[in-house]
Amino acid sequence: MGEIIAVANQKGGVGKTTTAINLSAALAVAEKRILLIDLDPQANATTGIGLNKNQNKKDIYSILNGENSIREAIVPTDLKYLKIIPSTRNLAKFELETVSEDNNHLYLKNVLRDLEGEYDYLFIDLPPSLGLLTINALTAAHNVLIPIQAEYYALEGLSDLMNTITRIKEHFNPILEIKGVLLTMHDERTNLAKQIEAELRNYFKSKVYETIIPRNIRLSEAPSFGKPIQAYDINSTGARAYLSLAKEMMKK
Repeated sequence: MGEIIAVANQKGGVGKTTTAINLSAALAVAEKRILLIDLDPQANATTGIGLNKNQNKKDIYSILNGENSIREAIVPTDLKYLKIIPSTRNLAKFELETVSEDNNHLYLKNVLRDLEGEYDYLFIDLPPSLGLLTINALTAAHNVLIPIQAEYYALEGLSDLMNTITRIKEHFNPILEIKGVLLTMHDERTNLAKQIEAELRNYFKSKVYETIIPRNIRLSEAPSFGKPIQAYDINSTGARAYLSLAKEMMKK
C-alpha cells in the first residue's frame, strides 16, 4: 500500500480541498501514482477536478455500502498519473446508516486493502467536521496533513482535531502520525500572518512545511474551471507553491 494521507481540518475555508487537489496534481506531474479520494458529501474535490457530482453513480458511497468494488469507482483525470474516487450527496447517508454498528470506523480501511501496491500516495479529502467519515479516514490513514489558514480563527478548534487524532491513535490506529502542517492563504504583508506562522512553528516544530501557500486569485479561479492549478495556470504563484510542496514532501 502506498502512503495514505488524510487532509484534515474541521474548520471550513482553510484550503483543505484546494490542497488535496493541487498537491495530488503536483505529485502526479512528478510521475507519482496518485489516488485522490473525495470523502466529503459536498463533493468539492470531485467538481474541482472536473467531474459532475450529479452524474457519478459509482462513487465513494457505493463502495462503502458494498454496491460497487473500489476499482469500479476509480475515474481517470486529464493528468496521466492522477485518478480520483468521486463523491456525491449520497455520502451524507453513510453516518445515519452505520451509526449503531460496532465496527463502523473500519469501512474505508477495509475497502482500501484491495489497492495494495497500486499507488504511491492516496489522499483523502475530509469533510470539515469530526464525524464518522473523518474517523473512518483517520483509522485508514498513515498520516494527517493539516492545512491551516494564516488567520486567528483558523487556530480555534485545532486542539479538537489534535485530540481526535490522539484518540484515534490510542483506540483504532496506533501508526497514525501528523505528516505536516501547511500554512495556506498566507499574506506575508500582515503582522497577524507572521505571528500565526511563528506560533505554529514554535508548537509543531519541523512538522510545519517550509513551503507556504500564498493568497492567489488563480488558485481561487481554478475549481470553477474543473482544473487543478497546474492545468489552469502553471506559471501562477499558486502552482509554483504546490509544486514546491510536492518536492518538499518527496524529500521528507
